[in-house]
Amino acid sequence: MIINYQKKTLADGKRIILAPMKNTSAVTLLVLFGTGSKNETKRTNGVSHFLEHLFFKGTKSRPNPGDIHKIFDGIGAEHNAFTSKELTGFWVKCADKNFDIGLDVVSDLLLNPLFDKNEIEKERGVILQEISMYEDLPQRRVAELFETVLYGNQPAGWDTAGTKESVSGIKREDILKYRQSQYAASNTVISLAGNINPERAFKKIQKAFEKLPKTKTKPRIKTQEKQASPQLGFLNKKSDQTHLILGFRGFKMYDEKKYPLNLLSIILGGNTSSRLFMEIREKLGLAYYVGSASENYTDCGYLAIRMGIPHSSLKTALAKTTEIADDLRKNRIGKKDLNFAKDYIRGSMALSLESSDEVASFFGDQFLFYKKILQPKDILKKFERVSEDDIIKIARYVFQKNKANLAVIGPYEEKQKVDYKKLLSSKL
Repeated sequence: MIINYQKKTLADGKRIILAPMKNTSAVTLLVLFGTGSKNETKRTNGVSHFLEHLFFKGTKSRPNPGDIHKIFDGIGAEHNAFTSKELTGFWVKCADKNFDIGLDVVSDLLLNPLFDKNEIEKERGVILQEISMYEDLPQRRVAELFETVLYGNQPAGWDTAGTKESVSGIKREDILKYRQSQYAASNTVISLAGNINPERAFKKIQKAFEKLPKTKTKPRIKTQEKQASPQLGFLNKKSDQTHLILGFRGFKMYDEKKYPLNLLSIILGGNTSSRLFMEIREKLGLAYYVGSASENYTDCGYLAIRMGIPHSSLKTALAKTTEIADDLRKNRIGKKDLNFAKDYIRGSMALSLESSDEVASFFGDQFLFYKKILQPKDILKKFERVSEDDIIKIARYVFQKNKANLAVIGPYEEKQKVDYKKLLSSKL
């Protein structure tokens, strides 16, 4: 699979990538900044996410909150923004005939925000409610708890949205200072995909974003990893089921070992034919949702197994999960299962790249984090080269007690962690 694209790096360091697509009448404009919650301090934890919200609260030419959303809604466009640990993105997907409108609004909100004091206070309340909402969503909250268990008191272990305490203490000056230090041309990738004329689109994008600041951004603090035994975090919360993530330290995004790890994750719990799904859900009937996935950051990564189970079944579920992991570590998986996992990746990648938003993200993420852009066929070749022995080596490296981390939400006391730590230590 080959997708045509053109990429350009401008004198100010700004990067633009354009991917023309046939058989679509849509375009997606995605603007990425290489900054996120891992670029924050403890006091300003949540400022990246706070800033993302505030860009939509009015510009010099569109001063009223709601003006930006009204324009997008008026052309039937999809639009949103997101903040993660290492990047922040703003996007609009619209009909190709409305590209000029989408570009004008996105560039306006990013270059000419008002950051009105009254609107900052209103949005602070919105974000505090967002944090409260996440507290009531244990399936999401357990993922935040897991990264806190894994990385501890450093940026990689803090919640992206921040805490109620940190968000309440963020000042307008903090927001302006953070924007000035991180939202620079050299830290920006603009990705456009869909029914476009690349030459004309490039000129329009270049003009629209020519006033991005040329300041030098501050690098993030490197994540420190140190562990000698299983680490556990329990959040005592009234819930109808126990939500858990059992994860293992893995590899950063630049490590080629991420490819066999990804295949291992698929075999373990990546789909409805996986070993976890068949054992935990189909045979034991313990979970509605169960699965695994790998995460790769710039300086760290992990493989995470997640599920929701009855409160009375935590020991049973952990014992069966570690049993499956141990089997993958000790025994050959067989060529049939390996080829099955590779076929799954081929098919899912082909489907994921059918839409302009997925293509814009596919190229935009690579242009932001990698020096070289890989085509889908190049990525698939890396998976094709993975052997059974490669996966066994990865399983033996990853599935160890000194890399195991467990996060649990449910009606559990802190003292119970001792028993579950012993269980993990004995099984791994």
